[in-house]
Amino acid sequence: METYGIEKFGILAPKAVYRNLTPAQLTEAALRRGEGTLSKTGALVVTTGKYTGRSPNDKFIVDSEGIHNEIAWGKVNRPISREKFDAIKGKVAAYLQGREIFIFDGFAGADPKYTKKFRIINELASQNLFIHQLLIRPTAEELANYGEADYTMLVAPGFKCDPAVDGVNSEAAIMIDYEAHTIVICGSQYSGEIKKSVFSTMNYVMTKENVLPMHCSANMDPVTHETAVFFGLSGTGKTTLSADPNRKLIGDDEHGWSPDGVFNFEGGCYAKCINLKEEHEPEIYHAIKFGSLVENVVMDPETREFDFDDDSLTENTRVGYPVDYISNAQIPGEGGIPKVVIFLTADAFGVLPPISRLSKEAAMYHFVTGFTSKLAGTERGVTEPQPTFSTLFGEPFMPMDPQVYAKMLGEKLDKYGTKVYLVNTGWAGGSAASGAQRMKLSYTRAMVTAALNGSFDSIEFKHHDVFNVDYPTSCPGVPDEKLDARGMWEDKAAYDAQANKLAQMFQDNFAKKYPNMAAEIVNAGPKAK
Repeated sequence: METYGIEKFGILAPKAVYRNLTPAQLTEAALRRGEGTLSKTGALVVTTGKYTGRSPNDKFIVDSEGIHNEIAWGKVNRPISREKFDAIKGKVAAYLQGREIFIFDGFAGADPKYTKKFRIINELASQNLFIHQLLIRPTAEELANYGEADYTMLVAPGFKCDPAVDGVNSEAAIMIDYEAHTIVICGSQYSGEIKKSVFSTMNYVMTKENVLPMHCSANMDPVTHETAVFFGLSGTGKTTLSADPNRKLIGDDEHGWSPDGVFNFEGGCYAKCINLKEEHEPEIYHAIKFGSLVENVVMDPETREFDFDDDSLTENTRVGYPVDYISNAQIPGEGGIPKVVIFLTADAFGVLPPISRLSKEAAMYHFVTGFTSKLAGTERGVTEPQPTFSTLFGEPFMPMDPQVYAKMLGEKLDKYGTKVYLVNTGWAGGSAASGAQRMKLSYTRAMVTAALNGSFDSIEFKHHDVFNVDYPTSCPGVPDEKLDARGMWEDKAAYDAQANKLAQMFQDNFAKKYPNMAAEIVNAGPKAK
């Protein structure tokens, strides 16, 4: 029996080893093993048990001498010793003895200059199907000449850690050893841990090769190949605005910006399904078919039809599928140097301009700040919007000091003359708590289109003194009054108070998180009066 080198990880006596099975074979294996069921459309449907999302408190990085001074240690990047990591890895290997092993050898990074080889060793056929569809799939020739992987990942959700013995926080552990090029995931069946562990690895190694890793979507003009990237946290419209039928989708989540252009780290998409409707997101809706893996979406056992509105298992319902299930996907996932960078935020305070132009320093400020806000909650009588600041629009996956990534962004903006816009897809004319409405999607699309096609180059801009940004006075397809955040509020004094309140939140967050940031970046941020 061919073992493909798994014995060097201590897996000495597997029951069987399967490498790079087809989606059909993996689906059949998962059904045979009782891991899931088929939907009416042929997708494999699974539930992931206790863990229906990422478990940030269970993520660790091996604190070794070679990388110690490069990691931004803290609540996000928790250290674990090499001894504890190796002990858990040994237990996982022992757990996998006598079991079926599913291996996927694939690639991360669509640009061949920067491609890394990842070997994923799975306990579950369903998770092997997931990563088969999420990474870049090798051709038969590439597989035959694959050789040694750059990084190897052991994934065994059935193995449960003992926190008292293993020195971790729960039965789950997600651990990366950057020096040993090894990743171990155990105790959690949520497949997003696999995807994001690949991303977290690329976000470290790519910086060594003058590539800025980005948690963003990207698309390009099919004729000119002019490329745009979209940063934004959940709920800001990143997927919706980048899925433009008039442009080619490079990717929806993970990219690198090299001296040659933008490239997708992945070969697939991992989309949210909650409240999914065909008329709103037809690309995702029609991607849920044979070869896709659906997680935690409630399905009628008789009709095998989905209830996408049912969040009884989790709001974080998901589907993983290959990017070529999207009709306008750019294959391979490569584009040019970004002409435009879009930062998306959904401001529930209702005070940020609908679109504003950022200087290089302001772009670096907002890049490390990663602001959006959530609706007021109902617990304990909370009625105010809740701000969210996620460094680099992807704090959980960025292992290094934010200044490393911010400096790389600033250098690239300088070198290529890339324009940066901050787009508020949130509320206008009042806060969400006051009953105001979100900015119309058609207006936001028109603003983004104007940013992409250069319409703003000949339009007058005004300066917003509180948020320290410039906003346009007109935009094709948008009423002029919809561009003036303050003008849309009937009560100007209430706007001023709310704007200053949010600006102070920006300042407090920045002072706390980035006390050593360069003065020119600090001074480019909001200025509460």
